[in-house]
Amino acid sequence: MKLLLVQPELAYDPDADNVGAVERVVAPFAGSLEANDIVLLPEHFDLRPSRAAYETDVRGLARRLGCHVVGGSHHELRDDGSVNSGIVANAAGELVGRYEKLRPYADERSRVRQGAGLGELTIGGHAVLVLICADFWFSDIFYRATVLPDLVLVPALSVTRKPTPHYSRALWTHLAVARAYEFGAYVGVSDWAHIEAPGLPTPSGVAGLADPTTSDATTLFLPIGAGARLYELDFAALSELRRDRTTRGFFWKAPPNGESAP
Repeated sequence: MKLLLVQPELAYDPDADNVGAVERVVAPFAGSLEANDIVLLPEHFDLRPSRAAYETDVRGLARRLGCHVVGGSHHELRDDGSVNSGIVANAAGELVGRYEKLRPYADERSRVRQGAGLGELTIGGHAVLVLICADFWFSDIFYRATVLPDLVLVPALSVTRKPTPHYSRALWTHLAVARAYEFGAYVGVSDWAHIEAPGLPTPSGVAGLADPTTSDATTLFLPIGAGARLYELDFAALSELRRDRTTRGFFWKAPPNGESAP
């Protein structure tokens, strides 16, 4: 399986062509993707009010790329308020998954309510867990999963109050590596590229892959930089990592749904 993570330059303007910006960074990879490969889009990349337009574009992108697309997120207007939620489409453009942000962050809480739908699905025989941005920071959410994920995907819109993005990038890197080892899973993050937007939240550009199977300390987290980056995921190596850590008593698979340990 291959995983394409992205970090496009996006704008907070609902009239900006953020969908086009995403499509431009993924277009060069179209010929190298297969049905069970995955493209992960950033949180709230689509600021248009139309839910139908968002879902149509995610499904169309999946068809054009010939792979699964985890569609970042969109503020979905419902009868009981807006929810920050996303969809997953397969290579045929069919809807195969939905997920919601369970714990909105900071000022976002004035625009969306808490969601309830945990993003669990199976792609290519592997368990995938999708957590929107801040949800990744709450370890108890992981224990709501019914199965141990092989791959954790985080569509992010990271924000920082610091003068540079370096502090946030360091925090996200350390957390992604820790989660990867705690759960014996690959962790992929797609984000907005770092931009200066006076008076608006400043994205930090924290996208990259945490790889628990590597023995090279310099490749525990592989950042994108800008644009997009394609990663090969070796699930045989991941299984071996879990086996080895289990034999040493250093890997415990928690019971599903937060049940107490025996």
